Amino acid sequence: MPRRKRPEGTRAPNGTSSIYLGKDGKWHGRVTMGVRDNGKPDRRHVESRDEGEVRRKVRQLENERDSGHARKPGRPWKLSKWLRHWLDNIITPTVRPKTAARYRTDVVEYLIPGLGEHRINKLTPEHIEKLYTRLRHRKPPLAGSSIYHVHATLRTSLNEAVRRGHITRNPAQIARPPQLVEPEIVPLSVEEAQRILDVAETRRNGVRFALALALGLRQGEAIGLKWSDLDKSAGTLTIRRALQRGTWQHGCDDPHACGAKYHKAKPCRPGCKAHTRTCPPPCPPDCAEHARHCPKRHGGGLVETEVKSQAGRRVVSVPPHLLDWLSRHRDAQAAERDRAGTEWHDGGWMFSQATGKPIDPRRDYGEWRELLDAASVRPARLHDARHTAATMLLVLRVPVRAVMDIMGWSEASMASRYMHVPDELKREIARQVAGLLWSTDSAAVGDMSEDDRTELTDDQKAAIRLIAQSLPPYWRRRIERLLDDGDGPTAVPA
Repeated sequence: MPRRKRPEGTRAPNGTSSIYLGKDGKWHGRVTMGVRDNGKPDRRHVESRDEGEVRRKVRQLENERDSGHARKPGRPWKLSKWLRHWLDNIITPTVRPKTAARYRTDVVEYLIPGLGEHRINKLTPEHIEKLYTRLRHRKPPLAGSSIYHVHATLRTSLNEAVRRGHITRNPAQIARPPQLVEPEIVPLSVEEAQRILDVAETRRNGVRFALALALGLRQGEAIGLKWSDLDKSAGTLTIRRALQRGTWQHGCDDPHACGAKYHKAKPCRPGCKAHTRTCPPPCPPDCAEHARHCPKRHGGGLVETEVKSQAGRRVVSVPPHLLDWLSRHRDAQAAERDRAGTEWHDGGWMFSQATGKPIDPRRDYGEWRELLDAASVRPARLHDARHTAATMLLVLRVPVRAVMDIMGWSEASMASRYMHVPDELKREIARQVAGLLWSTDSAAVGDMSEDDRTELTDDQKAAIRLIAQSLPPYWRRRIERLLDDGDGPTAVPA
């Protein structure tokens, strides 16, 4: 069939889309999307044996162009290439080492092996959801929280691809990740904390764990302390840095060739004993990992970083008993320095190895587990000590604003995540609620004189709302109505 021609003497305006039947028997469409970087017109081409399909594709390109959501010219990136570029050049320089390491795990172990061969403009929500299903049913299965983190990593990376015009929409925004179930965290009881402190008194660097239990310091904040952060006369400790282990990066020109000796071609056999953790997957064909073996490696090892947020940079008061303990610890460290002689590395670290070098986070965690075993305390995460400190502040009825300053929280909502209500306090609250709701003299509260009434402060209301989250929905609603002046008093008997 001959190609359709415009009437003689007429011409379409510049930039107008064209649809025509070619000599190959296919319908072709061409759309001007804009101008390339070199100044030439950016003309996109679509083809099909069905004229209606070509018209649909042309209209889609025109809509993307007119809405400002057209992808960049050229062949779209493979997802594997984009993820590596995003990881190495965009996100890693802007986040803390620990965060970058978690992103790298998601990208290298799950996303590239599972989705890496897709072009980013062809990736669909269904592709993503099938990956999550495979991860959930593999052996051993990946935890729901880990899959959710993989989803968050993919969504963040593709958001950047949308922002830069590589794709017009983010399929990870549409895909449904597994439901995130927050693990139940049981903070250490006061009796367990006391047993840990008793054993810590006999351990080298034991006061480091006392600081975690008493002040709720994060692991990186505690091992990142220096003696210059302690003001003994004022009895304060300034939290201004954290110590984390960074991930090594290649400094060579060809990372793939540099790490070729360590590329893994096949999956591990069942019952593998070579890996203490989950066995890593086989390397992709263009693997650029194994940077720790690069002779020009950089960015790894122990790294001093800023605290997690602006609120994390804080000054906390140290209990007198801990100040005395820190003084004894400093004397013991001075004796170690004398014994080490020229081998001592004077970095000013408050908690160090026997040679003065800073403590590695993994070694620090191992000492915590040994401490729990020696104290006959159930296995607990090191971060649970932070939950324990927050809970003790709740029991002591410390105002929420003060708790935020001590813990280094930037948002009050963190209280609901870290402050756990002990059973004894729940029973006491239940008795108080019962006395408020089922008073034998319902008019008594309303008839109280101003001298007998105590208005609830904002901190008290916030604490009551926090505690009410552990009650059934019916009681939560009733307490909310009381606090909001719905159908109850705004004050309680003094």
